[in-house]
Amino acid sequence: MRVLGLAGSPRRGGNTEQLLDRALAGAGSRGAEVEKIALCGLRLEGCRHCGGCLTSGECVVWDDMQLLYPKLIEADALVLSAPVFFMDVPAQTKAMIDRCQCFWASKYLLKRPISPKMRPGLLISVGGARFPDLFDATRRVTQAFFAVAEVEKRRELLYAGADAKGAIRERPGTLQEAFQAGLELTH
Repeated sequence: MRVLGLAGSPRRGGNTEQLLDRALAGAGSRGAEVEKIALCGLRLEGCRHCGGCLTSGECVVWDDMQLLYPKLIEADALVLSAPVFFMDVPAQTKAMIDRCQCFWASKYLLKRPISPKMRPGLLISVGGARFPDLFDATRRVTQAFFAVAEVEKRRELLYAGADAKGAIRERPGTLQEAFQAGLELTH
């Protein structure tokens, strides 16, 4: 089983990436082949809404998304981790999601599935504030992404009130919860 982890924060080693690492460790402990990709390390342009993908199902913009598309397609499970920035996912994560417009075209216009089956998915997000609707936009955007990529969100780990780098480690049980969530992806 191949589990792909996407680190969507521009801050390496931050709270969401630490949780992602634990989730991938959980999946790996069951023998899954795990891979983590830090989106901030990729050269990603935004979607141009040029319509180039509407007839082929393939994006016409050539950047590092061309390396990521096959990994997204071939993964047996997906973990997306991203902090909350201005009540939504950060720009790196949103650019990647927007660039999956070609998946939408392939799936809905061209009637070509992205994957032969729905794959399990996990959303991890951390936000510094404690607003009651802090994760609403993140949930909506990632749910749309998961639906297009044929990923069924099995679980979400959402933690408010943790902003400083490493603050998540001060919360008892959070890293173990992420490890357990990774285990659950493999069965």
